[in-house]
Amino acid sequence: MRALLTPLAGAAGFVALWWLATWLRVADPVLLPSPAETWRDTARALQDGPLWHDLWKTVWRTVQAFVIASAIGVPLGLALGARERAYRAVEFVVDFFRSTPASALFPLFLILFGVGEGTKVAVAAFGAALVILFNAAYGVINARRTRVLAARVMGAGEARILWDVLLWEALPQILVGMRAGISLALVIVVVAEMFIGSTDGLGQRVIVAQSLFESGLMYGVIFLAGALGYLLNLLFLVAEKRLVHWGGK
Repeated sequence: MRALLTPLAGAAGFVALWWLATWLRVADPVLLPSPAETWRDTARALQDGPLWHDLWKTVWRTVQAFVIASAIGVPLGLALGARERAYRAVEFVVDFFRSTPASALFPLFLILFGVGEGTKVAVAAFGAALVILFNAAYGVINARRTRVLAARVMGAGEARILWDVLLWEALPQILVGMRAGISLALVIVVVAEMFIGSTDGLGQRVIVAQSLFESGLMYGVIFLAGALGYLLNLLFLVAEKRLVHWGGK
């Protein structure tokens, strides 16, 4: 109960500060509506408008990007991590593109995939895959050498060591990378929906609400995207605790 009350207290404090700011009129009410107005406009859009569809499209694009990123990043990271010299050879390229803002790559992906659904998913998958690959590789590189040596002494081959030792040693770090990857995929998808010719999605809904001065709905969609990211992060935290209880032991 205490673990639940602490985040709720933080959220209540944030709403109180927001209400105080609107009551003191620190900004024009058109630009900073009250929490009640934001809630009312968002609830109305969920009930009557296409906001549920926008939410679903953003979730679906994020899941697609994450699945593609995991399918590429995990096995490639394991393979490169098992051969540290091979990873060092490509480390600069991985770190370079991992550090490059995804929005700077939009023109490149527009050339490759055109204006459409594939571009949003592809650029999000690319950004998330690099984060997952990086964590998977370092999870293998930092695996306890004593366990690897023990497996070799007992006659295990390289494939058996990779599957039965290195994978399980690296799994906590892999899940950390996947948690960061799905959060990054959501961020990139929402930004892509804003700027890559989208007709739906939370990012597109924010832009439309801002252009129509529907500030209550705009803030509501922003908070809805934040709540989605928080929920995805929370799900992975629970999965980490349940699936990799041996992490750090």
